[in-house]
Amino acid sequence: MANSQSLHAPLLVELLVEELPPKALSKLGQAFAQGVFAQLQSQGLIVAQAVLKSYASPRRLGVHIDHVLSQAPARQVQHKLMPVAVGLDNQGQATPALLKKLTALGFDDSMVTQLQRVGEGKSEVLVLDQTVSGVDLVQGLQQAIEQALAKLPIPKVMSYQLEQGCELPGWSSVSFVRPAHGLVALHGDQVVPVQALGLQAGRATQGHRFEAACNPVLIAHADAYADTLRTDGAVIADFAQRRANIVHQLNAAATKVGGGVRPIEDDALLDEVTSLVERPNVLVCEFEKQFLGVPQECLILTMKANQKYFPLLDTSGKLTHQFLVVSNITPDDACAVIGGNERVVRPRLADAKFFYDQDRKKTLDARVAGLDKVVYHNKLGTQGERMQRVCAIAQSIGLQMGGKALADKASLAARLAKTDLLTDMVGEFPELQGIMGQYYARHDGHSEEIAQAIADHYKPRFAGDELPAHDVGTAVALADKLETLVGMFGIGNLPTGDKDPFALRRHALGVIRMLIEKQWPLAVSPLIVMVYGVFGGKLSQSVDDVRKELLDFFSERLLGLYKDSGASIHAVLAAEGFDLWSDIPRRLEAVSAFAALPESPALAAANKRIGNILKKAGEVDAHVNPALFAEAAEKDLYAVMQNLLPQSEAQFKAGDYTASLQTLAALRAPVDAFFEGVMVNADEMDLRLNRQGLLKMLHVAMNRVADLSRLAA
Repeated sequence: MANSQSLHAPLLVELLVEELPPKALSKLGQAFAQGVFAQLQSQGLIVAQAVLKSYASPRRLGVHIDHVLSQAPARQVQHKLMPVAVGLDNQGQATPALLKKLTALGFDDSMVTQLQRVGEGKSEVLVLDQTVSGVDLVQGLQQAIEQALAKLPIPKVMSYQLEQGCELPGWSSVSFVRPAHGLVALHGDQVVPVQALGLQAGRATQGHRFEAACNPVLIAHADAYADTLRTDGAVIADFAQRRANIVHQLNAAATKVGGGVRPIEDDALLDEVTSLVERPNVLVCEFEKQFLGVPQECLILTMKANQKYFPLLDTSGKLTHQFLVVSNITPDDACAVIGGNERVVRPRLADAKFFYDQDRKKTLDARVAGLDKVVYHNKLGTQGERMQRVCAIAQSIGLQMGGKALADKASLAARLAKTDLLTDMVGEFPELQGIMGQYYARHDGHSEEIAQAIADHYKPRFAGDELPAHDVGTAVALADKLETLVGMFGIGNLPTGDKDPFALRRHALGVIRMLIEKQWPLAVSPLIVMVYGVFGGKLSQSVDDVRKELLDFFSERLLGLYKDSGASIHAVLAAEGFDLWSDIPRRLEAVSAFAALPESPALAAANKRIGNILKKAGEVDAHVNPALFAEAAEKDLYAVMQNLLPQSEAQFKAGDYTASLQTLAALRAPVDAFFEGVMVNADEMDLRLNRQGLLKMLHVAMNRVADLSRLAA
């Protein structure tokens, strides 16, 4: 590099490739930029205040760092050689071992005089301080690019041959996500002579395939990259800027259409389209209004999934016959582009209309028998068998929560819930399962409750998704998720690490959310046992093992859901016999209020002490004979308990958990006095058992709402 190069200057690296996978582009761009930055930083080539900027377009990955040194500063390195007794003889002369070590490090005999002694006695060692020159940018950037490319999260690698005469020595074929055609590396206005993927770095890149003002596009300076590409190359290289530009154009086009229409909001679609164009141009297109007779979910899905279009919705959220296209070209007359997109979408919509019309010729009831021909799992049978199990579970839940009326509706909805899997529409668009069942149920004359339940039984489908709207849908959704959870745990098919093919974690969170947010007072352990029973011997694991493992699995999800509650959620879940998750919010509120009381720390510590005493004692009967009290402190504690415990228990049974715990706060003084003045494990057996019984009564009363020992420091 030129000697006139300043101490530090901006650095630009761009890799020009063929069109990258759109769903991976954003991650690839960030990973490449961060990888180069991290490597240069580790080599001391980046100034502390340096700012990183990543670029990613369909045909390029780029990184810009505003302060990069041409050479890293020198650094001090201390070599720890060997113990003095090994390196020096009795006359203080270097031993052959020391000379061999110095030679291995690249030093000659003259360095012996520069050695220092560190430590004392037998631990004294010889060390050599060396000033090491910092790496220069060419070497450092070469390593940084190689490491960054090697660590890219590439979804699938392809191999290709380099063009004859273009490859560097040693390069004939390359493996990368897409064929690479150019490499730019500039430090200020100077080319950094690095190599990558068989390419030699320069300052030339390519702009837009069709609309670049010149080809190649020459980058004069690292800081001029984005502006030069925009003006000469007709490319917006910055992913975020390109995305924002598309959003602006979408909204402007919708405003121009008028009538309050708005483009559908879909971040994943927006990211994907941003990854498909280098110079976005939004155009308004339309289709025949006759297609609006098809459920709008079908039309929206086919436009989004197959064509990457943005449907336009009216003020009430209904689909209109117009849609927006994000084109990668900006012709003077866009009629041909608009007409082409309208011709492309028409057959797709016609297919959707055909599927919808054909599906309605056969009722959902008539499709039920077909579920027996669809395999659900080789150990758990067909979808027909699964449907029967879900029906039984939904009916049981319905009986508990709403009597026979709810049970009958839940059973009917469960019977029909999976039948739309056999329709042409869901066969083409699996994402519409449940939604199409809702439309077909209405067409068949079923009530709105049943139709809604068919759509809702998949909810919640993801974190933050809405819950089923009504009780029928909630009962079926619970039944569906519990059947999956118990079935999979029952055959030992548990999720491991990141692998969860049956979405058991999502199902567990769905069950938790429905029970808590719907305030359905269903005890979980009996629920698991009931669900286990409907499998009729298909499960290889015992009911006790399934119940224990599944409760632990649920507890992990609950702890994650309420992680902000700290020790309180651990205390609530550890309460003896606690099985009613609908109570969790009120119990957490009560524990939080109790923890704020001045008596709380002492009572929590005492509770922990009581628990340890009882654990060592083994089986203890919560029974007391007042006649055996020998100390005033145990008499006083018992007297206070006789007054407070019934009051606290009544408040607990009434669901006033906060009052129940606060009532027990008055036990602090007599409990402290008891432990100061009473020997629990007395030598006399009758005294010992009586005092343990007193503590057992106290322990049961104190831990109804939560295990208060979990609050102890």
